[in-house]
Amino acid sequence: MSTRHFKHLFAPASVAVIGASDKPQRIGTRVLANLAEGGYAGALWPVNPRHDSLHGLRCYGKVGALPSAPELAILCTPPATIAGLVAELGARGTRAAIVMTAGLDAHRSGGRSARQAMLEAARRHRMRILGPGSVGLQVPALGLNASFTHLAAAAGKLAFVSQSGALGTAVLDWASLRGIGFSTFVAMGEGADVDFGDLLDYLAADNDTGAILLCVERVSCARKFMSAGRLAARGKPVIVLKVGRDPEPEAELAFDAAIRRAGMLRVYSTEDLFDAVETLARARQQRGERLAVLTNGGGLGLIAADALQAGGARLAALSPETLERLRQLQAPQANPLDLLADAPVERYSGAVDALLHEPQADALLFLHAPTAMVPSALIAEALAPQLRAASRNVLSCWLGGRSVAAARQVFSDAGLPTYDTPEKAVHGFLQIVQYRRNQDLLMEVPARVPAAAAPQRAAAQALVSAALAAGHTALDARDTCALLAAYRIPMAATEFAADAEQALAAARRIGYPVALKAGAHDIGRKADVGGVVLDLEDDAMLHAAACAMRERVRRLRPAAGPGFAVQQMARRPQAQELAIRVRADAVFGPVILFGQGGPAAEAAEMADDRVAGLPPLNMVLARDMVGRTRVARLLAGYGGHAPADLEAIGRVLVQVAEMVADLPELAELEINPLLADADGVLALDADIRLAPPRATDTMAIRPYPQELEQELAWQGRTIVLRPIRPEDAPQHLAFFRALAPDDVRLRFFSAMRELPPSQLARLTQIDYDRAMAFIATGTGADGQPETLGVVRAVVDADNQSAEFAIIVRSDLKGLGLGRILFQKLVDYFRGRGTAELSGEALSENNGVQDLVRHFGGAVLPHAEAGMVNLRLPLQGVN
Repeated sequence: MSTRHFKHLFAPASVAVIGASDKPQRIGTRVLANLAEGGYAGALWPVNPRHDSLHGLRCYGKVGALPSAPELAILCTPPATIAGLVAELGARGTRAAIVMTAGLDAHRSGGRSARQAMLEAARRHRMRILGPGSVGLQVPALGLNASFTHLAAAAGKLAFVSQSGALGTAVLDWASLRGIGFSTFVAMGEGADVDFGDLLDYLAADNDTGAILLCVERVSCARKFMSAGRLAARGKPVIVLKVGRDPEPEAELAFDAAIRRAGMLRVYSTEDLFDAVETLARARQQRGERLAVLTNGGGLGLIAADALQAGGARLAALSPETLERLRQLQAPQANPLDLLADAPVERYSGAVDALLHEPQADALLFLHAPTAMVPSALIAEALAPQLRAASRNVLSCWLGGRSVAAARQVFSDAGLPTYDTPEKAVHGFLQIVQYRRNQDLLMEVPARVPAAAAPQRAAAQALVSAALAAGHTALDARDTCALLAAYRIPMAATEFAADAEQALAAARRIGYPVALKAGAHDIGRKADVGGVVLDLEDDAMLHAAACAMRERVRRLRPAAGPGFAVQQMARRPQAQELAIRVRADAVFGPVILFGQGGPAAEAAEMADDRVAGLPPLNMVLARDMVGRTRVARLLAGYGGHAPADLEAIGRVLVQVAEMVADLPELAELEINPLLADADGVLALDADIRLAPPRATDTMAIRPYPQELEQELAWQGRTIVLRPIRPEDAPQHLAFFRALAPDDVRLRFFSAMRELPPSQLARLTQIDYDRAMAFIATGTGADGQPETLGVVRAVVDADNQSAEFAIIVRSDLKGLGLGRILFQKLVDYFRGRGTAELSGEALSENNGVQDLVRHFGGAVLPHAEAGMVNLRLPLQGVN
């Protein structure tokens, strides 16, 4: 349902508290008091059959006695009563409820839990449930404190969402002490209905929210979480703290990969969480990562510089103009800039002004330790107005305790981010930097994979299907090599033998030395059965190894069949050994792991040198995965070793991701080792396990929908209608440049001369779960693909309405291509159950109005002069 009925949850005109009370320590007592005393302006109705009035308000004996259906109901009654109350409220017309009662799973009746009964009752009436076990929510700007927290949040721009009520109340307490306010405070509880994806969708569209902070114990619906997170993070910072680390390291890597892929930023401790609150509540967005540091002590500046370097950012290089201004102030000409302990207020002010006008600095960090020369509070009062008016971020640290408390308060009151230590201040800056880096990564245009690298999907699927039909759960060596070849992954030349004699013949053809490997189905990891023997120099060594290996396999894997794989020993002395693995995460589905391979990884247990990525991948994301490992430093070249071919490594990662998307039967994969050097990559060994096909929605990110590609004849040429891809950015830019200025104005409502890179990325990098863009593409006169037209739509979180736009290249208008594209869009959204297509157009845009009318839609008046609304029902009703 996503955000359906959320207006009743976050801005209700009436609230009923079922189970209201006047007894101390009762939830119903506290929540009623918070609502009554918080300034809520709507109707407030306590419900309790034992009272005539509570908290000065008329009390109703039952739900049926209420004046009307409350827009929001708060339930604080025993578990056995919840489902019945939800059914009764839903029948009256209530569409949102907060269930504060906990323990519904433990209470069972009629073969089902109270939680299950509650959800079934809610679904009958499309009622939204926050909870159970929820502490409640607050919307301070509306005076809505529908919670039993001990404090009312102040109004601000930060949204806080937590599954843990205890952590939420701690954040409230901490923020209250520092004067930090919230747009929304939500304690989800168990999240039986309303989940993180729903709340991210709502907060992404909330103009009163400038940043979002999530405290996550578990994610229930990975694809919705990823889609909503990416949408929200494109517009405002989203910081995530995971509460409770998973004992499985690979699960933690998967969570890291998900947060990074959605463009959100993960923090790892409550200390980081509080720093993030300080940063997000007060800091502005910034583009760069060059920091100017102003301090009254050289040691403080060095501490900040060390922390900055460790975080991968850098100090700003000061321009000659700034250095001259500092010289005139009789201040050191350096960054960090140490004004010394006896600097007067005027020198501070002049230095601040110089650094705030430094074009090479993106932010300013002010560090101060107390001295006997100039009172800290005096400096703070002088600088606060100047720093508050700055157009760039200013972060501060008043290091100390009692002597700097007043100064710290002055800066806090001025809305300037203030931290306890230089390291925390730098960490706050790095949080802003890392969020921007995550966003920039997602906006980077990936290189197009050569057509020659396109996988042989049909052959791969046939191979896997045949193996499963034969009852195998793992591929043998022959099929493994064939599957890698189908996805253009280079594999060492391999011959296959049924027995030792055939293995000898294969080795003589290949040439010694050779490697011998167990090659049968269903062996599992070869290392577990001693299934790999290297550097066999002659027939005698090979024959002995084959006989011994066959006996080990018979003993340890009696169900496995016979067979060997014989490979010539690869001699690439400068190659690094890498490993690529695919594993299924319980939450985020298939995950790709990359890092050090070969025996070095096993011996050193280099789990911390593995990184994870979620399929599908492109070359930008693949390069980022490689760059985040320690082995990347070796791949870049060292000593006499030439740099490895990073593009080749990236292509293998992309092809493995395509394999995962294409083959739902792929349960596990391991390529280890994958040799990488200046000549490219070579897989020496691989293991592939199969399972019955997984559900198509187990991938956290919907892959490119290949099935929607359509080839057709148009105007004497062959064109392809297909979903847009990130790699289409260059030809999409060429398409835009081929549009007539008036067509651009009609489509974008402005006279754009060029598409900014960020907008080009947004147009070509879409979330196929939330949007669709079909392009018509053909072959140009130069033999290269060209875009002829595009139609796109973004569906709302409730799948009720998809807002569309369409444009055809100016020289191709009037030839029917617009109708073909629009029919494709209509068919797609009708198939996914969307209620209507909607849009806006300039009144003079007769072409799109005629198009909508042709398909049975309507052109309606718009509130803005010179505009019209467009509506096309898709399911037979408006």
